[in-house]
Amino acid sequence: MPDDENVRPSFLIIEDDPSISEIVARVLDKEGFITHSAFDGPQGLDAYYLTQPNIIILDVNMPVMDGWETLARLRRVSETPVIMLTVYSAKQDIIKGLELGADDYLVRPFGIKELIARVTTVLRRTSLVL
Repeated sequence: MPDDENVRPSFLIIEDDPSISEIVARVLDKEGFITHSAFDGPQGLDAYYLTQPNIIILDVNMPVMDGWETLARLRRVSETPVIMLTVYSAKQDIIKGLELGADDYLVRPFGIKELIARVTTVLRRTSLVL
């Protein structure tokens, strides 16, 4: 967990299922991180520009604009780390996510400890948490 209030990493959770978004936000908040939420791709892109998060957690299956398109658009303007958090577990989906620029890919259902470990790993790679 980050020590200094001023350097707490912020997360943008782009997830259309409010219950999943709330669980992820609660877990990250408990770990001392700042969270913001959006519920579809266009809201997520708008929230990205407004909040400038340190990391994005992104679902694939969303209305209006799916996570694949959202990720592709994010990668045109940003290198912000992205963790895909989705029910799509086929190898070709995982490969697609990583090829589009995701930094990690976590399949639901997921364990809380695994989510924290993956978040910590991505943050450590980006020098936000040692």
